[in-house]
Amino acid sequence: MVSRLPNRPGVGQVGCDLVVASDVRACVKYTVEERGSRMDLQPALTAAIEEHLTVIQQLTAASSLIVQIASELVTTLRRQGKVVLCGNGGSASDAQHIAAEMQGIRVHPGTPQGLLALVLTENTALLTAISNDVGYPSAFRRQVEAIVRKDDLVIGLSTSGRSPNVIEAIRAAREIDARTVALLGEQGELANVADIAICIPSTSVPRIQEAHMLIGHLICEMAQRMTTGEYQTRFVPSEVPSGVA
Repeated sequence: MVSRLPNRPGVGQVGCDLVVASDVRACVKYTVEERGSRMDLQPALTAAIEEHLTVIQQLTAASSLIVQIASELVTTLRRQGKVVLCGNGGSASDAQHIAAEMQGIRVHPGTPQGLLALVLTENTALLTAISNDVGYPSAFRRQVEAIVRKDDLVIGLSTSGRSPNVIEAIRAAREIDARTVALLGEQGELANVADIAICIPSTSVPRIQEAHMLIGHLICEMAQRMTTGEYQTRFVPSEVPSGVA
């Protein structure tokens, strides 16, 4: 089998215009190596990893706040309340991930009853309707006003700390007397409106989001240790009661 590759700078120079299929990998390897020699990404990669480690290490200063948020999760669970999370873009995805982790927190050993956690970006029809009719800054507030009660916990994520719709969601929750938590970057108005706020000492969006996810995992782990004395990273099958087919 013979393949003809398009004439491209560098490819024809090594006789790759007309190649046997078995030689394609050799041509690709040459092209990758040639391009790699022009741009050494190792320094940038190393710097990114070092920056990540520096930011994560500084989370030890927020240990008491992380435990406090975990305690809020437990209180919410025992009151049969729910956790409501919100964010935009990557923070919306992080909120959804954290909500999934939270539903694995059980009220006590031996029961499948877990913590109810919802994300305000899940209903696209509702989100777009509010945004279109009222405005995007109210997209989360209107939902909080409709579904949040005083026994609930509302968590807002914003890397900038300035997302208007997240700020409005936290304000609406405070008006209902629900407890509120904010995860943000190094500063922003969001920190001033929430009951508990953790500010990540970085201006890099990826590093801030990586720290938010670690915090999300930690608060879930600490909460589950508080309720059951152990931590499981997977959902486990519930025992079927005897006599039930």
